[in-house]
Amino acid sequence: MKADPKFLARGRQVAKIREISDSLTATGYIFLDAQASVLGLPRSTTWKIRQADHKHSGLSAAVINRILAQPQLPALVRTTIMEYAEAKSAGMYGHNDIQRRRFISRLSACLA
Repeated sequence: MKADPKFLARGRQVAKIREISDSLTATGYIFLDAQASVLGLPRSTTWKIRQADHKHSGLSAAVINRILAQPQLPALVRTTIMEYAEAKSAGMYGHNDIQRRRFISRLSACLA
């Protein structure tokens, strides 16, 4: 029995979001409050990233833009976020063409 490609794509997305959380920990941001502060996000959004339990859409362009706008963001975390955004833009997480175009159009020039 073959694995569903959508299921595999979602697994890749969850793994990359988990990698974002791991990169925060690796750079010394262990506690939720510190992670939320460095990401420039509310605690609840940061908690969802830490849990890496996004079922479908993953991180929105607005969340990515907000994170990348943080001047104190560690380089490792910035690189991981940018890798996530590039992979999502390329369709590696199972999004259709309309979803991908909408996501790309909402990303700021931070990725350029």
